Amino acid sequence: MAEILKSKNLATKFQIMLEIAANQPNVQQKDIAPKLGITSQAVSEYVRELIKDGWLSSEGRSRYRVTREGVDWILQMSRQLHSYAWFVSKVVADISISAAVADTDLSVDQPVSLYMKDGLLYASADTGREGAQGIVATSAKKGQDVGIRTIEGVIKLEPARLTVCRVPNVQDGGSVSTDLARLRTEVRKAKLVGAMGMEALVALRQIGVDPHYVHGVREAAVEAVYCGLSFLVVCNDDMVPILVQRFEEEHLHYGIVDLRGRSPEASMR
Repeated sequence: MAEILKSKNLATKFQIMLEIAANQPNVQQKDIAPKLGITSQAVSEYVRELIKDGWLSSEGRSRYRVTREGVDWILQMSRQLHSYAWFVSKVVADISISAAVADTDLSVDQPVSLYMKDGLLYASADTGREGAQGIVATSAKKGQDVGIRTIEGVIKLEPARLTVCRVPNVQDGGSVSTDLARLRTEVRKAKLVGAMGMEALVALRQIGVDPHYVHGVREAAVEAVYCGLSFLVVCNDDMVPILVQRFEEEHLHYGIVDLRGRSPEASMR
């Protein structure tokens, strides 16, 4: 469960930080209080704690700014909430109607098995498949979306490969100093490819590859792996720590391939 959902204190701090971030630097505590359903005095006490924590800085009366550490904390809490929301949606899906792709004509109340293919959920009339089972809630022709209820069991997912290719920053040679032959090899192993940084994007284009993602790459990689799709992130050297931190928050297994200096070394974590 997300940390801030376990503590009213942290949840209130999170809300106050968001209000200040949205309106800084001129923020009236009396304007925040009614939005959170607490008194102005309580907001004042929380603000003092946030300043002490190092997440807020004060520039005088009614002038506050979120510090860099505060921004990092907001993002950390927001990622936890996102992950928990994803978990909730999975739980709710198990007790409600979920959408799938019909791999054959299906009729209402027909038993089906569920399986993943290319990152999509499919419903099959072949109930002998190992994994999750369900009942058709809405009839569908082959290839149409179909509603499935009373889902039981676990949908089998093939292990997805998650790889980070580290390329040098431009001051260290950028795409010119990237081992393009090894990059080409790694691209062939992945279902989806993302680029983080201009040097990474140019390196991919030099081998004739346009990445599937250049924005929101971290979250795309996480979602892809959850759906059983292998994902390759080609990433500038200075962005790697931020990227792997996100993967470790999700407890994902990943590999790092060093393409700097045309002398690639691979390490698995």
